[in-house]
Amino acid sequence: MLRADSVITVNHVQASEQQYIGSPSIESLPDGRLVCSHDLFGPGSSCNTTFVYHSYDLGNNWKHVSTISDQFWSSLFVLQGELYILGTSCEGGHVVIRRSRDGGCTWTHPDSPETGLLLNDGIYHCAPTPVLVHDKRVYRAMEDMMGPGHWGTCFRSFVISAPLGCDLLKAANWTKSNVLPRDACWLNGRFGGWLEGNVVADRNGKVMNILRVHTTDHPEYAAIVDIVEEGATSVFNPDTGFVPFPGGGKKFTIRFDPFSTYYWTLCNYVPPSYRGRAPAETRNTLCLARSRNLRKWEIRTTLLHHPEPVYHGYQYADWQFAGSDLIAVIRTADDDEHGGAHNHHDANYLRFARIPHFRCAIDSN
Repeated sequence: MLRADSVITVNHVQASEQQYIGSPSIESLPDGRLVCSHDLFGPGSSCNTTFVYHSYDLGNNWKHVSTISDQFWSSLFVLQGELYILGTSCEGGHVVIRRSRDGGCTWTHPDSPETGLLLNDGIYHCAPTPVLVHDKRVYRAMEDMMGPGHWGTCFRSFVISAPLGCDLLKAANWTKSNVLPRDACWLNGRFGGWLEGNVVADRNGKVMNILRVHTTDHPEYAAIVDIVEEGATSVFNPDTGFVPFPGGGKKFTIRFDPFSTYYWTLCNYVPPSYRGRAPAETRNTLCLARSRNLRKWEIRTTLLHHPEPVYHGYQYADWQFAGSDLIAVIRTADDDEHGGAHNHHDANYLRFARIPHFRCAIDSN
């Protein structure tokens, strides 16, 4: 378990404001600063604003440095020494990207296809999942919300990609794959939808999109979609594409570690004693897990846990490697002096955590 002094509050919002912490993302800048971001959702929010913070002391203290209007559900990433943020313009908005040349204090404005407005022809969704640079190409997973039905059933998976070295603010440089809709027959009728994909490359260099899978009961799964033809085509085989995944019913982030040669994730694993609850509603345990092949996952250690699952959650963790450590920002629903979180989902904290010597971490029991 993480020590109390290794979990730092970046921001806190009282539940009474009806604004809730969403979409944490973190990145390391070339000059050694850490930068993180989050948005706000809920009836008291505009659902279109992202807040950016700096730390000059390895995450011990954080300072708000910018507020970005018309930016939501977004990932930070550094490419060729410059900082970018990529997501949507609002809840169900356009796909937009911005660049900052001062570490996130000021940003470009995506007001045209020449300046970062990448897709404006639909209703789009995503989460702060990794931007992959692989084989001279930049990839990002997205979904649209133009399928039939409601949340879950309406999500259609796709990726966008662009050649490495191009101007990422120009929409013409990006390729959008075909969209893949939900099929209600998958998983023997248990498949409720997919979302919040992670683009990763397997050991053979094959690009994949690994998505959260929504089901109403256990066990939990992830879905592996093959990305081929330089990002132009998404292909899914339901007979082989579903894999058991700890916490697969909630957002997770997967990255490959060249030092250990494992893929790692932070995930909301559900211990057996909590499996009477729906998977997506059980977020009171955050675990570190790893895999050699993206198909078989091993829980290494529990990082955070609260025995009460209705008003407590450690979720949507985004993270990066930091030498022998792992650093993360976590959307957290927890107790406070104002009565605590609205519920496990509607987080009242953004918290930073450092997991020291994560490659050696393993539960003693």
